[in-house]
Amino acid sequence: MHRVKVVFGHLSPPPTGRAQARVTRAQCSAAAPASADDIVIVHGLRTAIGKAKRGSFKDTSPDELLSAVMSAVLRDVGLAPDKLGDVCVGNVLQPGAGALVARVAQFLSGFPDSVPVYTVNRMCSSGLQALFNVAGGIRNGSYDIGLACGVESMSLRSVGNPGDVSARLVDNEKARDCLIPMGVTSENVAERFGISRQKQDSFALMSQQKAERAQRLGLFAQEITPVTTQFVSDDGTERTVTVTRDEGIRPGTTLEGLAKLRPAFGENGSTTAGQGLSIHRPTSLSLGSGCFPVLKNMSVQSRGGHSPRRARLVSIIN
Repeated sequence: MHRVKVVFGHLSPPPTGRAQARVTRAQCSAAAPASADDIVIVHGLRTAIGKAKRGSFKDTSPDELLSAVMSAVLRDVGLAPDKLGDVCVGNVLQPGAGALVARVAQFLSGFPDSVPVYTVNRMCSSGLQALFNVAGGIRNGSYDIGLACGVESMSLRSVGNPGDVSARLVDNEKARDCLIPMGVTSENVAERFGISRQKQDSFALMSQQKAERAQRLGLFAQEITPVTTQFVSDDGTERTVTVTRDEGIRPGTTLEGLAKLRPAFGENGSTTAGQGLSIHRPTSLSLGSGCFPVLKNMSVQSRGGHSPRRARLVSIIN
């Protein structure tokens, strides 16, 4: 509940009479004195985020997206794949036996079969959980270097089919709630905590403006690895494209334009296609992949310190 209150504090101005909220600079914990046992992230790359069903990656399988990033991120830091103690991939819409996407991507990237790999599904937190899992493996001494990844394709997988589940779920309220779509969950949360349509639209506008500015200034370029793939047009024509830019950013978004959008999950709802993360938008679902090499600090030092420390893991809160 504390985290929910903090988030809501970003949506609402302080009550009249209270001191205005101040944004102050704090010392980054990653800059604290280094310990040999610190768990650090030394790099990070991702693909561009594409629109599902109609974007540049709509015909690209997730193992190809993952392979592109796995190869690029190790190449950038000069790390041989056989040095990895483990690879964990966050993935929700898992085809085959779950680990299939990760294992195929491993071999497409030229990783040897001696490197273990597995997937983890914690819904929207899957990629973050992969990072925590690799950090935990390093902390408990299982290995010193690991690779945390995430990948998703909502073009080639259906989000509306829950698959084979027990018929008894209809008799259990909590089990039945597992089938509630995220859009409906958004409506329930907004109603419970009194988050108005106007607040949601204002927050969406601010997010779009920040993303548009960052893209215009090239701030995403250093973290996006270009992916060359095949794209099939509506008329069946196939062509080669190289994807380097996120497709969900909408320059020129206005509050007036957002206000005109119809609710996406009910006539009287407040959630629209213009507010949610692109992965939740009925008209703009997203797909992409990202990877982070995670090392024990002594491993960085043993490699001559050539890999810059981008972040240090301080703690994990469930």
